[in-house]
Amino acid sequence: MKQPYKVVLVDDHILLRKGLASMVDGFEDYEVLFEASNGKDLINQLDPGKLPDLVLMDINMPEMDGYQATSLLKRNYPGVRTLALSMYDTENAIIRMFKAGVRGYIMKYCEPADFKYAMDALMEKGYYYSEMVTGRLIHTINKYEDLEFFESANPLSVLNDRELEFLRYACTELTYKEIATKMYLSPRTIDGYRDSLFDKLHLKTRVGLVTFAIRNGIVSF
Repeated sequence: MKQPYKVVLVDDHILLRKGLASMVDGFEDYEVLFEASNGKDLINQLDPGKLPDLVLMDINMPEMDGYQATSLLKRNYPGVRTLALSMYDTENAIIRMFKAGVRGYIMKYCEPADFKYAMDALMEKGYYYSEMVTGRLIHTINKYEDLEFFESANPLSVLNDRELEFLRYACTELTYKEIATKMYLSPRTIDGYRDSLFDKLHLKTRVGLVTFAIRNGIVSF
């Protein structure tokens, strides 16, 4: 008989965590190994001899947030798969969590069926992209494949050195205002670089810029 996947829930909201735990235990092929109130609590409870298969990770938590906890898991226990379960749908949150090492990202207000589907996909395929993330990441990647320009030319050839420098900064956690300070430019000039890249690369979001940079070897996560 197939053993159920062991799941750990990390969330500082007790009522929500308990509700999720009850739901997970009700799913076929899954059982809750333990619960943690934040990243530090998670790390303290982990037993190297009895690791979970899947960690459901909140982002905003005290003591150690989801970014830090996911990064530690990736570094110390790379076989443990992490699904971000969050209320945040901002580009920055998505970028940071994927950079930290999550293999999927889903919203807390999703339907139970979608939640179960995300868990199944993560365990069976190794990754899960929600419709939201797919729209911002995967569609951008596929769009390149449909553009004759990107098939026949080097996309980096249309970017100058300063635009490439800005693009690298755009792949960090810095705000556009902080990037302006780093590059010794005005925020308005930085906005100009951003809009220029959007136009040249046929993109609309910062997530799209990060995806482009990864695909073309400008940065690596």
